[in-house]
Amino acid sequence: MTSGKNLFASALTLLLLAFSMPGMADSIKRIVHPDGTVEYTNVKGSSEEKASTRDEVVYRYRDDNGVVAYSGNRPAGADFEVIRFHCYACDPDSNVNWRTTPLFLKPYRDEIRTAASDFNVDPALVRAVIHAESAFNDKALSPKGAQGLMQLMPATAEELGVRNAMVAPENIRGGVDYLARMLKRFDGDIRLATAAYNAGPGAVGRHGGIPPYAETRAYVERVGILHERYASN
Repeated sequence: MTSGKNLFASALTLLLLAFSMPGMADSIKRIVHPDGTVEYTNVKGSSEEKASTRDEVVYRYRDDNGVVAYSGNRPAGADFEVIRFHCYACDPDSNVNWRTTPLFLKPYRDEIRTAASDFNVDPALVRAVIHAESAFNDKALSPKGAQGLMQLMPATAEELGVRNAMVAPENIRGGVDYLARMLKRFDGDIRLATAAYNAGPGAVGRHGGIPPYAETRAYVERVGILHERYASN
């Protein structure tokens, strides 16, 4: 049986070849799965391929020769971008109409109201972030390990004092706490705060604004639309 690392390395090699060899790029298919994961394959088939269970992070960067490269190892001494498609609203190619998609107005009403009040965050924004992150699926678990309604990474959950991120009230409280911290860090700028919630505050700081990641820009725009809609209900 091929090991996970070897399989991942082969996939990266295939991807690199696709972008470096003339004519081969046309034979590579990019599949965005319903859970947000992205696959690259040269195997023809239906659009119902199951998503990979891999949880490796892929880094995109330019090597010393200026060639765009992909690696499962964090590049040393080079600027890089983390490629990740995992949250509900992060897929740039999503066909969801964010201005008409049904809202989740009733679930976790008390938990959201309490946490929003305690951390001085607009409850409509909290509901928009939950919608964008997990579509109110309290069992959501991303390929990168983000957990629950507000998709908390284990290290973030621990930092926030969340004992079990799969328990909805704890997840909401931790996520709202983190969102409040991002709002404070970026002087109440909701777009920057939500960009930081998605891509990390370091990425926002390095780029001096919303990072130039397609998934993050899509996320910020969609959270904004959902925020307006939840605020008006």
